[in-house]
Amino acid sequence: MQWYFVAVLLTILTSSQGILTSLSQNNGGYDYDYATVPFLAEVFKLLVSCLLLWKDFQTIHPPRMTTEWKSVRLFPIPSIIYLIHNNVQFATLTYVDTSTYQIMGNLKIVTTGILFRLFLRRKLSTLQWMAIVLLAVGTTTSQVKGCGEASCDSLFSAPIQGYMLGILSACLSALAGVYTEFLMKKNNDSLYWQNVQLYTFGAIFNMARLLVDDFRGGFENGPWWQRLFNGYSFTTWMVVLNLGSTGLLVSWLMKYADNIVKVYSTSMAMLLTMVLSVFLFNFKPTLQLFLGIVVCMMSLHMYFAPPERLVDLQLPVKAAQGDITEVSIDRKTDS
Repeated sequence: MQWYFVAVLLTILTSSQGILTSLSQNNGGYDYDYATVPFLAEVFKLLVSCLLLWKDFQTIHPPRMTTEWKSVRLFPIPSIIYLIHNNVQFATLTYVDTSTYQIMGNLKIVTTGILFRLFLRRKLSTLQWMAIVLLAVGTTTSQVKGCGEASCDSLFSAPIQGYMLGILSACLSALAGVYTEFLMKKNNDSLYWQNVQLYTFGAIFNMARLLVDDFRGGFENGPWWQRLFNGYSFTTWMVVLNLGSTGLLVSWLMKYADNIVKVYSTSMAMLLTMVLSVFLFNFKPTLQLFLGIVVCMMSLHMYFAPPERLVDLQLPVKAAQGDITEVSIDRKTDS
């Protein structure tokens, strides 16, 4: 399977996440406990990975699996990073508004490139660095509203704590992705075995979050396992399947492609969501959205296109045939 096919599929699924989540609402709210969706998505990914791993065992060559504790103990770390990241997100939103937070979230595009270079030792060309910066500029441009609106002024009026937490959130998001790629590529273990380890700990941490929420609420609505499927509709299950399938595609990209491909897929998905919202939710397109799409397309071409398509290389001028003949005659005469 080619990585670009997986990247396009990830873009489509990611762009539909927000749309499906909006469709699952009822009068602006949720009839179900939204915290159960990530847990069920982790369980779905775990079951699919176990099934694929079992199928691998039925082949002539069984999959490679490292079961040593010193290797297994590394797989809870991404879940811990995401847990810290989620808490930083909530803390950031106490200092900045939602639109400012979304715009600051584009910093993770640049921080991913930086950590990609520092921790994975992957070199990027100057054109690729420029493309990454352009991608961040393009996604930010598409989210900025008119400068005469209040939201434009609020972007630069938040307390310094909000900006610091926003930068920390972007770094944690990038660190989780880069570390996951490191886990996937550190050995030749089966992708499905690595997924089983990753999603087992993911399910445990999400279950722990549900339990903590119950304790905080004094078990007012009963334990989480009794209300796990309460309020679930067909659209809600589509959200779970979408979230789970997206996670499986991301792990495939981490194994066989890299974080930058994932960043481009999710960024393009955001733009695609905005375009689809024009037709589905009467979202009014803006000049900023159009400019953002143009800049992101330029960035996409700059990063993945071969260098010879981006730079006009001047080929060395060949000497005329008459000059070559004349030189050879002179040499014979001298000799």
